[in-house]
Amino acid sequence: MKLYFIISIFSLVGACSTTKYTTKLENIKNDILVNDSTIVTSYANTITANELKTHLYQFASKDFEGREVGELGQKKAVNFLKEYYIEQEIKPGVNDTSYFQYIPKTYLPKEIKASENVIAYIEGSEKPEELIVVSAHLDHIGIKKEEIYYGADDNASGTVAIMEIAQAFKAAKAKGQHPKRSIVFLHFTAEEVGLQGSKYYVENPVFKLDNTIANLNIDMIGRVDEAHKDHPNYIYIIGADRISKELNYVSEAVNKKFYNLNFDYKYNEEDDPNRYYYRSDHYNFAKKNIPVIFYFNGVHDDYHAPTDTPEKINFELLEKRTRLIFSTAWYLANQDHKLIKE
Repeated sequence: MKLYFIISIFSLVGACSTTKYTTKLENIKNDILVNDSTIVTSYANTITANELKTHLYQFASKDFEGREVGELGQKKAVNFLKEYYIEQEIKPGVNDTSYFQYIPKTYLPKEIKASENVIAYIEGSEKPEELIVVSAHLDHIGIKKEEIYYGADDNASGTVAIMEIAQAFKAAKAKGQHPKRSIVFLHFTAEEVGLQGSKYYVENPVFKLDNTIANLNIDMIGRVDEAHKDHPNYIYIIGADRISKELNYVSEAVNKKFYNLNFDYKYNEEDDPNRYYYRSDHYNFAKKNIPVIFYFNGVHDDYHAPTDTPEKINFELLEKRTRLIFSTAWYLANQDHKLIKE
């Protein structure tokens, strides 16, 4: 996650005051509690700690040299992702020919070489023009003073979560359970140098932003921070209510039905001095009035240090958090209406 501070604008919002909206939210809750439970669970359960571990140990290995933007390790990382999607028979999201959205050197900060986002895509069965974007940044800090910054939590954890979520949606499609809306799996480069990969995407969208229903952004979900060391069954939820209260309600209802993680909204507070809402790639979608959720485990002693290594990841917790995000995306992709923005 980028070291970067701006002002926060909004605090956690409670239930809507109007009877009409409250009724709508109750209907959503009932839908989640009654419909699709077996289907969602069966595909969520294809996301496993063992597979996440296998992917993460590769992605955060010394071979990838800390995945610095534009450098050899980052090029290895994007090709690793491309080969994964080819193996899984998940289509590219760029012109049906390439998984890469190229970002020229002229767009990036001085001294940073040209780079690329990685985009894969599963087309919806009923509303293919409407999209749920699941995102995470793939880059990290690279090698400094001959030490590799592995970035296992930041953000190999988010990267491998998307890989497993994509595989779960693909498995559903193979069994005839197509999502109604399309799912875009979007791996951003250049987050660590100013959210530049996501900024480039929203300024040069591959899919129409007007048709993007929501962005679920994953940045650091493999560890436990100091505040939760005795109660690790948690995840920080940031931004879910800022553009669409309905998105926040869906998020809560899915969690209550399936996972019962403790949703910590501390960093969603208006006066949060860390300003995390502005520090990862979802923010560029939020600026375009697209509802977002930022999933985050908080910082730890290894944050932006060479000691952020794979053996410190809690893979069982990473599995549970990834299943939550998959299930939330599943509901958003299959509900009858677009999210209400209010």
